[in-house]
Amino acid sequence: MFLLDDILLAPIKGVLWIFEEIVNAAEEDLAAESDRIKDRLREMYMQLETGQITEAAFDAEESLLLDRLDELEPRGAEAPADEEVSDTEEDEEDDAEDEADDDDQDE
Repeated sequence: MFLLDDILLAPIKGVLWIFEEIVNAAEEDLAAESDRIKDRLREMYMQLETGQITEAAFDAEESLLLDRLDELEPRGAEAPADEEVSDTEEDEEDDAEDEADDDDQDE
């Protein structure tokens, strides 16, 4: 029975493996492009500090690079992280209030 299942599911598993490889390659390309943009920004900051480019040229290219970097960032990853931080902050505030209440009761 398991052998028959393996034989029948092999084409589906092969297609899924191909799609996973495509996704992995795309993610690596996006990460590499993000790194290239960050390297270019570092290079531009150095050029600006040494006077090799003007402030106007720096601002124009920096704006384009930062816009592209924003496009590459995962949109969904930012929102949950913000919510987790605010939940943690609320928990810390609640803990601080509880400790203050406990101190008041001890006196």
